[in-house]
Amino acid sequence: MGDTSYTPPKVWKWDAESGGKFASINRPIAGPTHEKTLPVGKHPLQLYSLATPNGQKVTILLEELLAQGFEGAEYDAHLIKIMDGDQFGSGFVEVNPNSKIPAMVDRSVEPHIRLFESGSILLYLAEKFGAFIPADTAGRTECLNWLFWQMGSAPLLGGGFGHFYAYAPEKYEYPINRYTMEVKRQLDVLDRQLAERPYIAGDEYTIADIAIWPWYGALVRNEVYGAAEFLEAHTYKNVLRWADEIFARPAVKRGRMVNRTFGDPSEQLHERHDASDFETKTQDKLEGQGE
Repeated sequence: MGDTSYTPPKVWKWDAESGGKFASINRPIAGPTHEKTLPVGKHPLQLYSLATPNGQKVTILLEELLAQGFEGAEYDAHLIKIMDGDQFGSGFVEVNPNSKIPAMVDRSVEPHIRLFESGSILLYLAEKFGAFIPADTAGRTECLNWLFWQMGSAPLLGGGFGHFYAYAPEKYEYPINRYTMEVKRQLDVLDRQLAERPYIAGDEYTIADIAIWPWYGALVRNEVYGAAEFLEAHTYKNVLRWADEIFARPAVKRGRMVNRTFGDPSEQLHERHDASDFETKTQDKLEGQGE
């Protein structure tokens, strides 16, 4: 295999960064590292996030809800710069003790409700507005089957394949092979599911699609990890069809822009406080957001 063998010590000690892109923000303890109050905007929903795949799920759903006329879904999206450690500020940790984006506060109710974990936020919003989740028991259950499939599967794609293929300081054959096998199996699961239905859970576009698309849709469209050729993404034709159709939705295009600080500047909206922000943003405004 060519990998260097490693013998774990009897007791693991954190005495050095592990290396890789995210080493500076990884640590084996929880809790805040500094005092910082979270900003609060004017809308009922306050989102604290970044446009990673997990962050995109929530902004896509919010934009879809607004497109359907649910005025109560208006939101402020505050930028959390994870590479700067914003997620370890006291205010953020109070909302999400796990210090991960996205996190949200629903201020339309008393007492205010804190929300964390993207799957939990999607389910909460779908139930709050009665949208993007089937009303019948069988359809709802199938939708939740796939929502929880995503929550269990994506860490193997991101923290497993994505880390060792794209971000690890050294490339090792064993973990890349191991996680590549699993990601291709997952893509095959989705491809077989989408061969017989337009959307993941059936005939309706649901939070299952919204949860899965930012990870697997982006993967086959070669928008994450640069691994489409390596994974032979073109062979998963049903996933590609589904990924392209969802990408074409106007609300999806808006949602994936929110809290985005990377890529084409025309596709970035660092913070969102009003629907008009999409129309009025300029390069000068972009450069000033989130500072």
